[in-house]
Amino acid sequence: MDANIVLLPGDGIGPEIVTQGQRVLEAIASRFGHNFVMSEHPIGGNAIDDFGDPLPQATIDACKASDAILLGAVGGPKWDDPAAKTRPEAGLLKIRQELQLFANLRPIQTWDELVDASPLKTEIVAGTDILFFRELTGGVYFGDSGRREHSSGEEAYCEMVYSTGEIERIVRLAAEAARGRQGRVTSVDKANVLEVSRLWRQVAERVMKEEYPDVEYDVVLVDAMAMHLIARPKTFDVVVTGNLFGDILTDAASMLPGSLGLLPSASLGSDGPGLYEPIHGSAPDIAGRGIANPLATFLAAAMLLRHSLKLNEEASVIEAAVAATLKAGHRTADIASGGSSISTSEMGDLVVAQISG
Repeated sequence: MDANIVLLPGDGIGPEIVTQGQRVLEAIASRFGHNFVMSEHPIGGNAIDDFGDPLPQATIDACKASDAILLGAVGGPKWDDPAAKTRPEAGLLKIRQELQLFANLRPIQTWDELVDASPLKTEIVAGTDILFFRELTGGVYFGDSGRREHSSGEEAYCEMVYSTGEIERIVRLAAEAARGRQGRVTSVDKANVLEVSRLWRQVAERVMKEEYPDVEYDVVLVDAMAMHLIARPKTFDVVVTGNLFGDILTDAASMLPGSLGLLPSASLGSDGPGLYEPIHGSAPDIAGRGIANPLATFLAAAMLLRHSLKLNEEASVIEAAVAATLKAGHRTADIASGGSSISTSEMGDLVVAQISG
C-alpha cells in the first residue's frame, strides 16, 4: 500500500513521541512492504510562534491531501495568557472543523501487566474494556461565546448547541461498534437539567429503538457516570456522549489503567483522513527530558492503520508488540511504580524490535 501520512508533532513532548511513532510506522511499512510517505507540519504553540496562527493554511492543505494524520500534543505555559489573541488549542478545534471530524473514539482498556499501576483496587479495574464515543464538533466548545458588560464588571457566556443530525450520527457509530463488541451502549447526558440533553436523550433513544433493537441500551446522568467509572468500570461496553461530558469523563477514565501514557484516540468523520493522537497533553514539565511514555502514540498509530488504512493485521502487530514489551517488564517512568525505568527512545527501540522480529 502507498499512503500519505501527515505528522503533527506539536508542542511539549509531542515531537519526542511522534518521532517514535514514525519509527513504529516505518517498521510496519518495512515488514509488510508498504510505502508510507510521512511529512511534518506545524500546529499549536510552535505554529503561533512561527506563523502567528495555531493552524496555518499549509498545514490544513497537507492534512486534507493526506490519508491519515498522527498528532502529538499542543499547548504549554508559554501560550497560556488568557488575554492572548489565540491559543494552541484553537488549532485542534479548527482542524476538527476543517476535516469534519465529528467522532472521537477513546478506548479505555486495562493491561494485565500494569493493573497494579492503577490507583484503584485490582478487583475493580482488572478486565475493564470501554470504548467511548465523544461527539467532537458540537456542544459548548463550538457554540456562540463571548463577554459582555455586567453591573459587577463583566459576564461571560458559552452556548451549548446540538442538532438532531449531530446526535443521530454519533449514536449510530456507537451502536455499530457495540455490535462488534459486547452489544451494549450507554448514553450519558444531563437531561434532568439541560434542554440540550433532553434532545440528546430523545434522539438517542429513538435511534437505538428503531435502528438497533438488538443492542442493549441504557442512559446514565453524567454525574452518576463519574461515580460509576470509579466504582464499577467493568460493567460498561460502549459509552456515547457529547463533547464536554466526553472530554471530562475520558480523562477521568484514563486513570483506570494507571497512566495517560497508555491511551490512544481516533477522531473520524464521514470521509476523508482521520486524526490519531494520544489523549495526554503536552506535559511541558518533562519535555526534552526523554522520559515521556510513547506507548499511547504507538497505539494511536495502530488505530490509524486499522481505521484509515484498513490494515487490521498491521494494527494488531503494533498492539501485540506493545503487549509483549510490557510483559517483558519494560517501563517508562510514569508506569514504573518506583522501579527502574527506560527512556522514550529505548521504549521505541524495544517495540520496533518486536515488530521487526
